Amino acid sequence: MGLFAVCLSGCNGTQSALDVHGASAIHLKHLMLLVIWVCALVWLTVMVVLAYALLRKRRVAAEVNAGADNRATVIVSAAVGATALIIAGLTVASFYTTRLIDGDGDAAMTIAVKGEQWWWRVTYMRDGTPDFETANEIHIPVGRTVLLQLESADVVHSFWVPSLAGKQDLVPGRTNTLALRAETPGVYRGQCAEFCGIQHSHMAMSVIADDAVSFERWLADQSAESLKPAEPEATAGQAVFLGKPCAACHRVRGTPSAGTTGPDLTHVGSRDTIGAGLMERTRGSLAAWIADPQTIKPGNNMPMVPLTSDELRAVSAYMESLK
Repeated sequence: MGLFAVCLSGCNGTQSALDVHGASAIHLKHLMLLVIWVCALVWLTVMVVLAYALLRKRRVAAEVNAGADNRATVIVSAAVGATALIIAGLTVASFYTTRLIDGDGDAAMTIAVKGEQWWWRVTYMRDGTPDFETANEIHIPVGRTVLLQLESADVVHSFWVPSLAGKQDLVPGRTNTLALRAETPGVYRGQCAEFCGIQHSHMAMSVIADDAVSFERWLADQSAESLKPAEPEATAGQAVFLGKPCAACHRVRGTPSAGTTGPDLTHVGSRDTIGAGLMERTRGSLAAWIADPQTIKPGNNMPMVPLTSDELRAVSAYMESLK
């Protein structure tokens, strides 16, 4: 029993298909539990029949008659029929669950999510056109359906936030959709669920479900351009950022930097993590990432830009100021 409890403990936590807070996830949990209970009942039945067959007294060959053969035929036929009914029933249940979670007609907004090695580019749409871009964190309003348009920039990825919905692949050259709806406020961890390279396990995302007031405030803040740095050190950091190759790969709206290779950094200081969930966003972690991104996340596409210690402190202060 102790081993069983340990195994079950892995089914709960920050990323669990059993800790559901979204309509799609609830339907999937019901289907999963139905399959588990049906399979458990089948297994128990087979074990009981097997135990009976092993423990009953052996009959001598002379006692075996045509009646026994007929009973065996009936038992086998019943088992085949029961198997067919169970498979058909689970197929129908799976079909109707799929129909329930595919609905997106009442989507409040559309968000384009592009998987890249190894981070998530998130673009909020307004009237069918891009409004602003962020990375690795998706804010959604509680109690409203959001339609995700999923694409891949390189290899096959898979978007999975188990507490809110099932998995959906991101395939190069193709757009798939996924409806998200959170019934309660909170932060729901997600993960790329398709092996996509050496940093696959470090390609996480967060879905933050906000109440209506908080979400509208966040939306307004993110739509705005970056503010001019107020502190001298951050001002110096902006000059370094714009003068180095950083501006060629990253965009900070409100400044001349307009790179699109890497994440949009306009409001990077307001994010909870950096590196696709790899580290908490602090000034220290920002400085560590800028100084040597390949040591922290080997194989990512960000090169190491040579900076003096003063320049590194200034740039990290500027990044931290981008709220």
